[in-house]
Amino acid sequence: MRNQQKHYINGEWTESTGSETIDVINPATEEVMGKISSGTEEDLDKAVKAARAAFPTFSRSTKEERIQWLEKIVQGYEARKEELIDVMTDELGAPLSVSEEIHYHMGLGHFKQAIESLSDFSFSEDRGGHTLLKESIGVSGLITPWNFPTNQVSTKIASAIAAGSPVVLKPASKTPFAAVILAEVIDEAGLPKGAFNLVNGSGSVIGNGISSHPDIDFVSFTGSGSVGETIMKKAAETKKKVALELGGKSPIIVLDDADVEDAAKTALSNIMTNTGQVCSAGTRVFIPQSMKESFEKKIVELLPTFPVGDPRKEGIATGPLVSEDQWDTVQSYIEKGEKEATLLVGGTGKPEGLKTGYYAKPTIFTDVSNDSVIAQEEIFGPVSTIITYENLEDAIEMANDTVYGLAGFVIGKDSELLSHVASSIKAGRIVINNAETDFNGPFGGYKQSGIGREWGDFGIEEYLEIKSVHGMPTS
Repeated sequence: MRNQQKHYINGEWTESTGSETIDVINPATEEVMGKISSGTEEDLDKAVKAARAAFPTFSRSTKEERIQWLEKIVQGYEARKEELIDVMTDELGAPLSVSEEIHYHMGLGHFKQAIESLSDFSFSEDRGGHTLLKESIGVSGLITPWNFPTNQVSTKIASAIAAGSPVVLKPASKTPFAAVILAEVIDEAGLPKGAFNLVNGSGSVIGNGISSHPDIDFVSFTGSGSVGETIMKKAAETKKKVALELGGKSPIIVLDDADVEDAAKTALSNIMTNTGQVCSAGTRVFIPQSMKESFEKKIVELLPTFPVGDPRKEGIATGPLVSEDQWDTVQSYIEKGEKEATLLVGGTGKPEGLKTGYYAKPTIFTDVSNDSVIAQEEIFGPVSTIITYENLEDAIEMANDTVYGLAGFVIGKDSELLSHVASSIKAGRIVINNAETDFNGPFGGYKQSGIGREWGDFGIEEYLEIKSVHGMPTS
């Protein structure tokens, strides 16, 4: 049982001003695995005041100082590797291999990339008629999601430190303990007091409080579109800058020269990794009509190579959904899909032999219409749709026929066609043939998938304001 009923404010673990707590549930056992404090508006205000007090000094720190802090965070993060993997498996339900290979390494990757990006980053530029200065935006409020307990937390914190922006972090209450460990790592790194603060609690109190607080200058949020809309409305009251990374319904376009097995593996990995709880997951698979039968056959054949089960058992690829509410949501979409399309594999209920835990059957629908509910709305679970096309331009048009634009995937061999499709999909991140992740590549979405970018130098830019100085003395 983990227990953290204090908040990290002004360089110290501080008792909450409230007495309420939040249970954190292990989704594999359905049992309470820890408790956190449900922070109050007073707790938040203390954290904001600490960050505001730290701003004059922290914003004027040198690149060298910031790099040293980030290097110490990397060292501390690596030292806590096994504990981070363990806690993410408990609070999220991610298999041990996924907790290590994806969650742990993504968090580490962002801190390392921030060091690299900051080393080459210029905060001033002579542009002839004026000098351009890039200065810390002020106090930043960070609101992070439950599905990636280290990835989203790390990329926001790393960019803020690189920019010299003091932060107040509210991690997701479903998966808070990885962030608590990270706060302990940051404490040991020796940042100025108030430069980093963590307040646990509900979105309705702490999240809304961050969005509307007059002394917070910038809000960076990752989560659902409905909550993003609320944050924008509340932030508008004080005209603060907002960056949003929201939902997605990303397409996978399979070219007619693609290897069928590669295409099927890509489709399955997109919904099986992290139990499909990935905002950028490719959940609409567009395949040539001529490939339909062979593709479906390969999907059925390969599905057992992605076993679902106890996340602590060796060889498990997919664990439970994060909560009972999420399980209910996924089930409701599967029920709708059974009325709209043909069920290829899966369906409602839990996989055989898994009575305890929020496990869902990996489910794939075929004969799907692109305007159906299951093809247009984000399900956030191990559910995919197969949509056929006669010509490539039709596939591109259907791929773009969505309110979202977070990511896209292309599978094939013809380099000219791969480039054409990649440039035609209206989304912020395109992956061709399962290319490796580059942590310097900006991440963010078009349309209703968000505003702004994270990762690398683009991530640092979000925490900066631009100033033009005319007549700057040259000596």
